[in-house]
Amino acid sequence: MFSLRRSLLALGTLLLVGCLCAPSLATATEEDGTTEKRYPPLDTVVMVPDLQPMASTEPMERYRGLPSGPAVDTPSRPIAPAVAMGPAEPIAPPPVDHLDVSLDWYPSPRHAALYVAKARDMFAHRGLDVSLSTPADPEVPTKLLSDSRIDLALTRQPLLHLQVDHGMPLVRVATLVGVPLTALIVRRDTGIESPAQLKGARIGHADQDSEQILLPAMLADHDVPMDSLDTPNVHYRLEQAMQEGRVDAVIGGMRHLLPRALANDGLATRSFAVEAHGMPRHDGLILVANRNDLKRQRSAIRRFVAALEEATAWILEHPDDSWSLLTATEPTLDTPVNRDAWPEIRARLTQTPAALSQERYQAMERFLFDAGLIEAQHPVSRLAVDIGSP
Repeated sequence: MFSLRRSLLALGTLLLVGCLCAPSLATATEEDGTTEKRYPPLDTVVMVPDLQPMASTEPMERYRGLPSGPAVDTPSRPIAPAVAMGPAEPIAPPPVDHLDVSLDWYPSPRHAALYVAKARDMFAHRGLDVSLSTPADPEVPTKLLSDSRIDLALTRQPLLHLQVDHGMPLVRVATLVGVPLTALIVRRDTGIESPAQLKGARIGHADQDSEQILLPAMLADHDVPMDSLDTPNVHYRLEQAMQEGRVDAVIGGMRHLLPRALANDGLATRSFAVEAHGMPRHDGLILVANRNDLKRQRSAIRRFVAALEEATAWILEHPDDSWSLLTATEPTLDTPVNRDAWPEIRARLTQTPAALSQERYQAMERFLFDAGLIEAQHPVSRLAVDIGSP
């Protein structure tokens, strides 16, 4: 009996301690009448059902509302780390577009925007790798471009009209110099004082448009037939041909450079600006692309032209620094003739290369057609585009 009483007493003590210490899962009422939520202590084991999809015969509604998601640890879905730590993957370099660009002549101050953009990494900052090359002959660049052997070429607006009329897939995409730069340059010792006195003269040329467009346009108002002239192609040797007396004049010479160079060698000349003697005003230096490749290259060409605009702005804002940079980048430019002509040429650089004057190209096409210098009149859209437009 004593033993039974001791057992009952011990059991009662345990029950009393349990009631005092164990937390309640229900809500308890406080003295002020509010309720307080009580929760299981830490380390309490909570059973969570496995949410692995059941057989189609078991309805899923029975599990609706139960805990789910990546934080629920079940036998079939153990918790996994949210972030996998490891070495960072190398960052791939941005894609680079390569453009082969041919000058229209040997390096000249009129090409300044190209050299400055390259020297100051304005092309590279736009994802472009640009190669500049000098043609073996001034008539070669547009032919290479038509065959897609280069990506861009420099030329002059009159030549573009002529070559498009001949069926070449060329299209203007930018203007670097928006005024004519060429002239008819005549030796003073010939006694020729006007284009009207050119009959029987030997007039050298270096490119197709000089002989087939500029010279006929200058003679249109004078009684001087083209077949009365001797017009040899002297290629790059305009200056030498004049010095050696092999020609009386040259058509298409750079008016700001060639007369100065000849004067330094003791040869006096007269210059007749082409736009003052029959030719409409036109773009003196343009950038052309292959129309058949334009869709594929449009993005790269647009960035290329944007770099030219940035370079031109820098040149105009830093006239002295730009000349120093030019001669450091292309030492062949550092001559007394180029140095003297730099202010005049710099002032003629186009500040908005992409801008297109529809009227100018339309007027030139009409003039050439009316003069019988091209066979058909082409729309401006066939000749030039605004590369910056959508």
